Amino acid sequence: MTDRKASWLRIGLQSQRLEFGRGKTVVCEYQVSTARRGAGEENGSQMTPRGMHVVRARIGAGLPLGAVLVGRRPTGEIWSPQLMKSQPDRDWILSRILWLSGTEIGRNRLGRVDSMRRYIYIHGTPDIEPMGQAASHGCIRMRNQDVIDLFDRVVVGTPVNILEEA
Repeated sequence: MTDRKASWLRIGLQSQRLEFGRGKTVVCEYQVSTARRGAGEENGSQMTPRGMHVVRARIGAGLPLGAVLVGRRPTGEIWSPQLMKSQPDRDWILSRILWLSGTEIGRNRLGRVDSMRRYIYIHGTPDIEPMGQAASHGCIRMRNQDVIDLFDRVVVGTPVNILEEA
């Protein structure tokens, strides 16, 4: 784990990239997939909220790669193409969750723009899903191995800046 005061995340909506940094240095980058509908903060918009957030909760430590989570709890299932075929409309949340909370009152915190109440996560998704293009329902999707790697670097309270462009 890293020191949360020195670590940070930056997500670029146009570039579809997530950067993990420490101090002034970018330590690693990942391709992500943000909202198909673009940027927006309104509850029910299925858009990715912009602005400053923090990691409010880390969920899924120790779960196997591809573990399925529903309501932030593991179901006991492991994602497979057969499971996906049997439930084609399911929005898959896999492996790990970093639950985000907005820090800017009126922009992404409280009322109809509250990122935490919108259940905005950084989470794993089936590896067959595209990365580097907007396709989610508002969350930030990552490859399963990437989200596990990121999860192991991040602590609760890590600042997250979601920008039009990083």
